[in-house]
Amino acid sequence: MSILIFFIGHWFLSLFFQTFFQHRYASHRMFTTNKFWERVFYLMAYIFEGASFLNPRAYALMHREHHAYSDTEKDPHSPHFFTDVYQMMIATAKTFRDHVKRTTDSEAKFPGHYPEWPLIDRIGSSILSRLLFGAGYTWFYIVFATEWWMFLLLPIHYVMGPVHGAIVNWCGHKYGYSNFDNNDKSKNTTPFDFLMLGELFQNNHHRHPNSANFGKRWFEIDPVFPVMKLLHILRIIKLRKAA
Repeated sequence: MSILIFFIGHWFLSLFFQTFFQHRYASHRMFTTNKFWERVFYLMAYIFEGASFLNPRAYALMHREHHAYSDTEKDPHSPHFFTDVYQMMIATAKTFRDHVKRTTDSEAKFPGHYPEWPLIDRIGSSILSRLLFGAGYTWFYIVFATEWWMFLLLPIHYVMGPVHGAIVNWCGHKYGYSNFDNNDKSKNTTPFDFLMLGELFQNNHHRHPNSANFGKRWFEIDPVFPVMKLLHILRIIKLRKAA
């Protein structure tokens, strides 16, 4: 039971901060917040994403490329230009690494307005940090695993962020239904998206990229949006009005 609680907790906490901080804040600026809370969210993203911490600047630049060139040859992770999901993940990782190392010039087209914390960026992207988190996950499994099959879940902890991204980028542009004609292949993979916290409403998101609520029809529930509304009411963040 401890292993399953740990796995589910890591899955949803890592995914929450990826969609809330790197995606909705760093990439789209769906809300504003003060420097104190930005640093709190930054630190929590690092802690809960752990071994697969995603540099917010690199994430924002790559994601803006994805929206600008959705499902074209310039899209950094369209599933329609790769033979399988593994090849897409490798190409995505390479593009992301180039942004982390600042060896690409896309910033000229997709400038600024993303959070940066050089100390956390350096630590979170370091091999040492990833290895230490990986060692922590492994120790937890050694101590608490009661069945051999539980260790099959362990590798997912090491690459939790890329796994989330692969599911969203592959399924969200291949499988499901469309509410809007976006001139791309984005789909709403499922009308009930609790597993990916609303990220699989890709068709809706590509139609309204600055809307904090990814659900657009009455039955499409985005689990993250009520959390954002609560933080807005508490004046921790301020939601922007979507254009």
